[in-house]
Amino acid sequence: MIRRTSRPVRVLSSALAVGALLTTAACSDDGGDVSQAGAVARQTPSPSPTATLSESGAETALITAADIEDDWTQVKDSEVANWHDSLLIGDVDVDDFLTGKTDAADCQRLLDGLYTDQLLGKPSGASALRGFQQGNSRLLYQVAAYERTDPQESLEWLKTLPQECDQFTVTGNGGGERTVQVIETSLPNEGDDRVGLRITMKGTSDGEPTTLTEDVAAVRVGTDAITVTAGGLDGGQQDSVNQAVTLGTQRLKDVLEGKSPAATPSEIE
Repeated sequence: MIRRTSRPVRVLSSALAVGALLTTAACSDDGGDVSQAGAVARQTPSPSPTATLSESGAETALITAADIEDDWTQVKDSEVANWHDSLLIGDVDVDDFLTGKTDAADCQRLLDGLYTDQLLGKPSGASALRGFQQGNSRLLYQVAAYERTDPQESLEWLKTLPQECDQFTVTGNGGGERTVQVIETSLPNEGDDRVGLRITMKGTSDGEPTTLTEDVAAVRVGTDAITVTAGGLDGGQQDSVNQAVTLGTQRLKDVLEGKSPAATPSEIE
């Protein structure tokens, strides 16, 4: 049994610049190459902000209840620190996998990451968490820096889970078994890369059938990332996750560019 611990340039081409480029190309013996280079430059995507995320910046980049709308209410940080769902504690059954221990270890890593709120691994820089509640559903939002690690590696790993951890069994502390399914979900096209998952766990709690559903999103912005986990016994919360991804990614970009995050839609009169 594994014991878990608590979480502890952009090229701006004005009409004048384009005209100057075309004039230069027309006067050059190698005009085709110059024109082609200009076209390539204009098509180069803007790089992600490169500023270092500070602790205060991470806090500023966190979403608010207004960003996710519905009836979500923000929870005190002291309460969020205790948000460890016991259904996630257990040992993955190796016999469920064709490749045995390798795939089982990936699925165990998924459950452990959800339980400890370190789905992308331990942040190597600043980080901030915020929790929200709506009925029996919870939403946890995290902003973190991974400048000394590689968040892209973790995203690539997450992308493999719908295939490697399609369905497996977990044995809990009391010996009860729970069935887990992992599927891919679609996210808004935000950030440099992103991945969405839905994790469904079926078992029993106090002798009654229980289903825990978590919608998960991870979005990379340079060497920083946001992660969102939302759901509970009432089902998934994909709409809220998508809203958090859309507005949250922009908030993080604004902070990294030294800007104040824009007001949320509900705050604009």
